Amino acid sequence: MTQSAAIIGGGVIGGGWAARFLLNGWDVRVFDPDPNAQRKIGEVLDNARASLPGLYDMAMPNEGALTFHDTLSDAVAGAVWVQESVPERLEMKHSVYRDIQAYCGLEAVIASSTSGFKPSQLQQNATRPEQIVVCHPFNPVYLLPLIEVVGTDANADMLCQVEKILQGLGMFPLMVKKEIDAHIADRFLEAVWREALWLIKDGIATTEEIDDAIRMGFGLRWAQMGLFETYRIAGGEAGMRHFIEQFGPCLAWPWTKLMDVPDLTEELIDKIATQSDAQSGHLTIRELERHRDANLVGMMRTLKARDWGAGAVLNRHDAALNQNWAIPNTLQDVDDLSQPVKTIDRAVPLDWTDYNGHMNEARYLQAFGDATDRLMHIVGCTPDYIAKGGSYFTAETHIRHLDEVQAGGHIRVETQVLLGEGKKLHLFHAMFEGDRLLATGEHMLIHVNLATRRASDPAQDVADQLGQLVAAHAKLPVPNGAGAAVGKR
Repeated sequence: MTQSAAIIGGGVIGGGWAARFLLNGWDVRVFDPDPNAQRKIGEVLDNARASLPGLYDMAMPNEGALTFHDTLSDAVAGAVWVQESVPERLEMKHSVYRDIQAYCGLEAVIASSTSGFKPSQLQQNATRPEQIVVCHPFNPVYLLPLIEVVGTDANADMLCQVEKILQGLGMFPLMVKKEIDAHIADRFLEAVWREALWLIKDGIATTEEIDDAIRMGFGLRWAQMGLFETYRIAGGEAGMRHFIEQFGPCLAWPWTKLMDVPDLTEELIDKIATQSDAQSGHLTIRELERHRDANLVGMMRTLKARDWGAGAVLNRHDAALNQNWAIPNTLQDVDDLSQPVKTIDRAVPLDWTDYNGHMNEARYLQAFGDATDRLMHIVGCTPDYIAKGGSYFTAETHIRHLDEVQAGGHIRVETQVLLGEGKKLHLFHAMFEGDRLLATGEHMLIHVNLATRRASDPAQDVADQLGQLVAAHAKLPVPNGAGAAVGKR
């Protein structure tokens, strides 16, 4: 039987909650008097449908039913979970809880998205305080897994159920042991935020410079190791205790406006070092470094594909490196038209390897696809040309895997044009590491009119440039493996 969740307040956070529940197969019942609530949640759902399923390698449940209700009583009727995401005004929340508890089931979880109030404050004068618990998410709720769960003695018996439901939604419930204003994460962010405000006020940094300091450096490390594991590595083989002994005295220096810091007593140092050992002591510093490096490569390559943040820096460096390796951009850049054209010259990244330790099948296809894109660009099928409505679509591919290559291997692809007339483009790619042939990829492409999505002849300038390459390559012998079927030698 499908479970239902009630969303009370359909703003940014409420909409994210609706998407998280709905895409995990729950029925979602929304109450929000805002006349634009249905449109806003619909737009959040569009983003969630495009992104959340891509995190998984398994199919997600069938989407639940989404309904909008004119009254809070209708929305909470029969709901197993009621998520409150109204504005951060305590008197408003108390009023909402009175209404919810008048109509919801006795066993329903009433969770608050509050970023600041403690659960004991939310439970004041409630009919059933044991139902009300803090479940503070992070935006976008449908993607980020962290949920700070904070309860009191009143609802201690229900916290296991809360944790289990959140885990069933693919989330990471951080079970906060003691209630405190703003919980854990926002207290940390508040300290960073306050220091940033001082840097701007004092004219030391702009908003962009502060954001760059985070996203180009420590933000990437924190994203996959947090604060203490990052500093454990900084302590080297001597570990966290050494780091504190080396850098702890800095806490007394006037580096920050936030000078209210605890004394680094032996008791506190022991506590931190012991907890750090329990957290990461099963891994050596070298192992932690390797995990860190692989994670950083994966994140930065994702940013690179989006040309964003640190990824945009990598793309600029790529463009500079291309001048050294002389991958041609145009037909005029090709040194010798009579020879196969170098279309790829790069290293194999860490995230291109599989459980066998060598480049996996999908990455061979990616490399050959990139080589095809470069060849298209060389003959004039550029982004501008594609924007005007013409492009080549791959119709058939055959890849032969001949030898292994590991992460860090320097590969190049040389491309020979076997056919380039009318609508057809027939390419043969050969991948090498040094003189060692690793793989070949044969591709048949068809030129397409993007407006009609049908085959069409290329524009004359593309046909002319392609014709020059075809004529030059016609003098080359047919490469070994061309036209081969699967299993044919």
